[in-house]
Amino acid sequence: MKNESKFYLEIKKNINQISYIRLENSILLGTPNLLVYNDNNTFFTIELKVARGNKVTFSPHQIAFHIRHSKNTFIIVKGHGSRSPKLFEGSMIREILKGGFKSRALAQGYKEIKKLLYSL
Repeated sequence: MKNESKFYLEIKKNINQISYIRLENSILLGTPNLLVYNDNNTFFTIELKVARGNKVTFSPHQIAFHIRHSKNTFIIVKGHGSRSPKLFEGSMIREILKGGFKSRALAQGYKEIKKLLYSL
């Protein structure tokens, strides 16, 4: 099982009060991994990434998607080992490309990420 597939299962287990639709899209390149719907009737997307060290890699299509669609798009990055996942707005993709996993996030750890996503 790929790292991002394992990460998806971890997300579902730890942030479980929202509805996920996993998108495996080979036609529209750059489309985020998850279409999400919360109890406030809000749709948003989440791109899941597993960092290699500090580096977080994106395809050119993923970069373009998050630059073009900057509202209600998010990126959750998990570091290897025991580092807590971080939540970023999609509009922060340039900062993530520069600063990697060490970039300043909107929320860190499942407790903070849940609170933010549930409140949208």
